[in-house]
Amino acid sequence: MPKRREILERRKAFDELIKAASSVKDHLASFPPFRHFDSNGLSVYLESGRGDKISSSLKRCLQNLLKDNMERHYGPEWAAEEKVKRRELVTPEARYIFVYEASSNEEKVILDGEHSLVGFVHYRFTLEEEMPVLYVYEIQLESRAQGKGLGKFLMQLLELIARKNCMSAVVLTVQKANVVAMNFYTSKLRYVVSSISPSKVDPLIGVQKNYEILCKAFDNEAKATLEA
Repeated sequence: MPKRREILERRKAFDELIKAASSVKDHLASFPPFRHFDSNGLSVYLESGRGDKISSSLKRCLQNLLKDNMERHYGPEWAAEEKVKRRELVTPEARYIFVYEASSNEEKVILDGEHSLVGFVHYRFTLEEEMPVLYVYEIQLESRAQGKGLGKFLMQLLELIARKNCMSAVVLTVQKANVVAMNFYTSKLRYVVSSISPSKVDPLIGVQKNYEILCKAFDNEAKATLEA
């Protein structure tokens, strides 16, 4: 059994990793090729952000896109879930990648960015099972930006950000009703149902839950803890 001191030192080291990762102002700065995506008739550029720095107009755009994409998957539970998600959007821990439609007059688009927003990613650095992970809270794209490879592009970027910041895994939650998303993560990106997902923790309780927790671990210890 690891000694108490070793456990505390490990926890302190992981806390410092998360603090360091969260303090980075622009995670895109390390990956210049990922600032732009131009494929299948879609041309967009990416910007970093954080939850406590969002303008009220941009917040409304995020809320509207969330509702458009997720209400049908939650069904009757959406009213309560929407309140939770609205609070989550603006917390200081929330980190963002905003996806804007590219324009020949890019300066105007940045100034008036909300009107050209076609998607966003909300992620955080946190601990799961005492391991540092990048947790994807939301990846939302407008319908016209879907099916063009942008979702895969954004997930690849998140995995790079996770590795760059010494996270052990990428973790995310998917509604069981969202069959397209579940297939996207498990088949295309090779994520697996995590050992911390309700269906793995207790199948009887898992049946009653409407979501699964998926993950992709980067090292053997994380695989043993989060994927086993």
